[in-house]
Amino acid sequence: MIKRTLLFGNPAYLSLRDQQLVADITGNEKKQVTAPVEDIGVVLLDSYQITITHQLLNSLLANNTAVITCNEKHMPYGLLLPLEGNTLQSERFKEQMEASVPLKKQLWQQTVQAKIANQRWLLQARGIDVEPMRYFEANVRSGDPDNYEGRAAAYYWKNLFDGLTDDAFIRGRYEEEPNNLLNYGYAVLRAIVARSLVASGLLPTLGIHHHNKYNAFCLADDMMESYRPFVDKLVLEIVNDTKDCSVLTKEIKARLLVLPAIDVLIDGQKSPLMLATQRTTASLYDCFEGVSRKLLLPEFI
Repeated sequence: MIKRTLLFGNPAYLSLRDQQLVADITGNEKKQVTAPVEDIGVVLLDSYQITITHQLLNSLLANNTAVITCNEKHMPYGLLLPLEGNTLQSERFKEQMEASVPLKKQLWQQTVQAKIANQRWLLQARGIDVEPMRYFEANVRSGDPDNYEGRAAAYYWKNLFDGLTDDAFIRGRYEEEPNNLLNYGYAVLRAIVARSLVASGLLPTLGIHHHNKYNAFCLADDMMESYRPFVDKLVLEIVNDTKDCSVLTKEIKARLLVLPAIDVLIDGQKSPLMLATQRTTASLYDCFEGVSRKLLLPEFI
């Protein structure tokens, strides 16, 4: 079953009743809405006037729901996940920590190739020459020592929004729009992937490639790489349809928050993205356990 993504952007009091999330909206439009906790995958708290009970938080975490808090700029800022997400968690942590360097390099090679393939698909859909991307994808070696991921990214971002923005697009966290849309979408994607990692009994902190000592979600950042182009596609569609993307309106957020439900192709089968990330993280554990050496990664349909 596809889990729901709930965004609360108005003053509200959130509580638990009969295993239902109860939201008493207290702004201009006073109303009450409910949702079964078991149906919820992601909750975004995007107002400083939201009160949430401890009982509800515990219930959400017991359901492995990712709870995201947003800052004063309405950008995702914090992520709350359960400490225990799998009955074999200790054993799985041990296998994750003992994974060999050659295995990690092979897994990163697969990840980079899948990411470049999805970037290539998106560029090709826009009618852009993709021969350089084919070359980058075909020549990625174990661990990507030649940094074909970076070379592909340079070509990709130079061309992806060509003709759709007033100035040449520069991808950066603090650069001009539509970077704000990309940042928002990636933050939601990161939460979805981190949630799946916890459900698979893996520690989101210990990456196979990312190793920043200040980053608590290195493995989530690794595993979301091949999924990033699906966010990019949503942003492209929004930029095509919207004159001004400088402000993250409720309408724009609503379009970005369909991300968990969009269909991707994984292991030859069509699947909602949220379920696909669970298959990806489960396949990652299989690799750590030694029963497989292949990640299940998404493709465009």
